[in-house]
Amino acid sequence: MELFAIETGNFKLDGGAMFGVVPKVIWNEIYPSDENNLCNWAMRCMLVVDGERKILIDNGIGDKQDQKFLKNYHLNGDDTLEKSLKKLGFSFDDITDVILTHLHFDHCGGSIKYNEKRELVPAFPNATYHTSNQQWEWATNPNRREKASFLHENIYPVKESGQLNLFGSDIELFPGLFLKLFNGHTDGQVIPHIEVNGKTIVFCADLFPSSMHIPMPYIMAYDTRPLITLDEKTRFFKEAIEKDYILFFEHDIYHECCNLHETEKGVRAKDYFTLNECLGRF
Repeated sequence: MELFAIETGNFKLDGGAMFGVVPKVIWNEIYPSDENNLCNWAMRCMLVVDGERKILIDNGIGDKQDQKFLKNYHLNGDDTLEKSLKKLGFSFDDITDVILTHLHFDHCGGSIKYNEKRELVPAFPNATYHTSNQQWEWATNPNRREKASFLHENIYPVKESGQLNLFGSDIELFPGLFLKLFNGHTDGQVIPHIEVNGKTIVFCADLFPSSMHIPMPYIMAYDTRPLITLDEKTRFFKEAIEKDYILFFEHDIYHECCNLHETEKGVRAKDYFTLNECLGRF
């Protein structure tokens, strides 16, 4: 099994929204914002290559939204999903499975594209799309607070294509690739745990959007149930410390991966490194 970081470009979000109740005077020193209080964030996905299977975890914002929508997010950077896959010798047609951690637009927007007839079709025609029952129900019957993050055009065409697979509890999707469910940010968020070369790599999605979100108080204002997020972080840390997990960050523009350790102030990042460094690829 081989793992690769897949960069799809960057976008900007309000720092206050991303760091919740933590004052700007604290977070801005480590994750600086611009004059409009916007911080730059990655949309980093992962490709898992396991024999004939090419498994893509999340797929960024995509390119089908109009400029009226995209102007709010200040897309930047030279990377795209297509270019990043091509660098590794793959195309969209090669992807056999897409794991969607959740159905917010910045995680699943690349799932669907317009064809030459301006019809919405799966961007990965040969793939099965996997997500949780809980997230699907949450996204198709959204609460008023979260509704704007679930875009109809990203979600319903997946089911209409017949390529959707839903599951309702923690599962081992393929040998060595475990999908575990966490709540708080949104309901039924899928957090992949991948066992490779004697290590467990955890694709953190929005459980920990960045390494800055490891300390307990750092919970996004986007989280629908922040007190549950606190409980879920506690649950995750117990196992992560014990088993020496490697955390892979989807949104941290400065750090790709880290491990953890206990300190007198609680669990913190220990060492930072890239996925290539973690897996011994230089």
